Amino acid sequence: MNFTRWSARLPGTQRRAAARTKAGGSPAQLGESSVPAARVEAARAERLADTRSLEDTPAGVDELPAREVLDRIPALVALVHGADHRIAYVNDAYTTAFGDRPVGAPAREALPELDAVGLLPLLDQVLRSAKPRTVKSRKAPGGRSYTFTCTPVPLSLGGPAGDGEGGVLVFAADVTDHAEAAERLRASERTQRETAVTLQRSLLPQELEQPDDLRIAATYQPGGTDAAVGGDWYDVITLGGGRTALVIGDVMGRGVRAAAVMGQLRTAVRAYARLDLPPHEVLQLLDGLASEIDASQIATCVYAVHDPNEGSLAYASAGHLPILVRDENGTIHRADEPTGPPLGTGGWLHASGSLPLGPGSTAVLYTDGLVERRSEDIDEGVAALERALAGATGTPQVVCDRLIRALGVTADHDDDVAVLVLQQPARTGVHADLFRNAALELLGGVEAAPRARAFATGVLASWRFPPELHDLGVLAASELVANSLQHGTPPMRLRLRRTDRRLIIEVTDGDDHLPRRRRAEPADEAGRGIAIVATIASNWGSRRTPGGGKAVWCEFALPRA
Repeated sequence: MNFTRWSARLPGTQRRAAARTKAGGSPAQLGESSVPAARVEAARAERLADTRSLEDTPAGVDELPAREVLDRIPALVALVHGADHRIAYVNDAYTTAFGDRPVGAPAREALPELDAVGLLPLLDQVLRSAKPRTVKSRKAPGGRSYTFTCTPVPLSLGGPAGDGEGGVLVFAADVTDHAEAAERLRASERTQRETAVTLQRSLLPQELEQPDDLRIAATYQPGGTDAAVGGDWYDVITLGGGRTALVIGDVMGRGVRAAAVMGQLRTAVRAYARLDLPPHEVLQLLDGLASEIDASQIATCVYAVHDPNEGSLAYASAGHLPILVRDENGTIHRADEPTGPPLGTGGWLHASGSLPLGPGSTAVLYTDGLVERRSEDIDEGVAALERALAGATGTPQVVCDRLIRALGVTADHDDDVAVLVLQQPARTGVHADLFRNAALELLGGVEAAPRARAFATGVLASWRFPPELHDLGVLAASELVANSLQHGTPPMRLRLRRTDRRLIIEVTDGDDHLPRRRRAEPADEAGRGIAIVATIASNWGSRRTPGGGKAVWCEFALPRA
């Protein structure tokens, strides 16, 4: 479009085009005062040269009335000129959308709609740089959305003050339908994400179990608003007998499906944990279940069991990041092998490992969102976490928060983050008196039962339990020892343990046959020991021990002071 020619139609410009039209008329139309013939021929030659210079332009395009064309297009068009962007022209569509606009008035006063969408600074930029600029999908007054394109154009306006002023053509395409569709899509995505986050949080523990010997805290932070929620999860499961299972995992993928798979795996972990199996056997069961849930979904997981009697953390890993432990001296220990492939891959025999976790130690289990960054190797992230853990002191919740901050996790983080921190406090003074251990090796023979009864009587008396609890504890110890002597094999041991909340009695032997509770008939001479223990104790159970054999335990809740 030739704006120089079109500008001749603007107010205040010279009417050279009209003169040229007259020059090309018939001799009768020219009259006596017409342009001389030589000048007429020169004007015709100029028009012919301009036409030939536009090789791809059909004949007669230059003669199209630009104002009439712009008035008829549905897009909004405005032409402004000068430093204060005075209005030179607005088309009919612009007038229909925003009303009449006075020609010659500055844009800041006469075009408030452009000011409302922040277009005036852009007009200054286009005028200075002589380069076009576009802003997409801006909502203007009236509720319609437009994409604005501002193009610099040369203007030749009449008068000494305006001669040669630069202008800007503002072209606004109505994109309201597209903007509304995009907003509906964003709203749908927000709804789906909120649903996934709600599902994710509802499937995580609402309140962590707090074992007697550990202090535990956890945090979960979903990815930023532009990222779909993932399948990170954690859990704490008290196994009885003073032992605690801890698990953290990450389902590959995002969205509601990943959260649903996570929920099924977490439920399965709790069920398998009740079997009190070694960590690698729990992962073996989970591996098969993950394949059945969804063959296309895989997950990483760490399952660990804390035993206060051993002062250790037994664990097994299915493709997950290593557990980190800071001991009482501040030294960081990283869990090494064994580790296996993620859950759901099948065909792998997992193995268990062990980490020391004594009084004063802090352990951290976490998902890859905490340490993985696109710009660096994941080992660098784990090393950064080690450094952060070395200086992170305080309660488990404080440690969680400090690790999150130290690793740069913010609200717009692009991945889910789950962190589980556990501490075994170093107890002294009065608190240390509330945690006691006593053990007796049972050598077998007819004297083992009375020796065990006497040992339990003396220990429970020294721990100053109420008479009723003392008598129940002695009875439970006698029944468990008698059961082991009858059905077990050496070596045998009786262990008594008290915490601030419960009394735990445990008997181990070398036979791996687990007892079960059954109903004894009146004529039966045996089969009542476990039934008696189950009746008088708050809880009881049995498990196979790692070196072979079994442990049978029961526990009594202590009366609250």
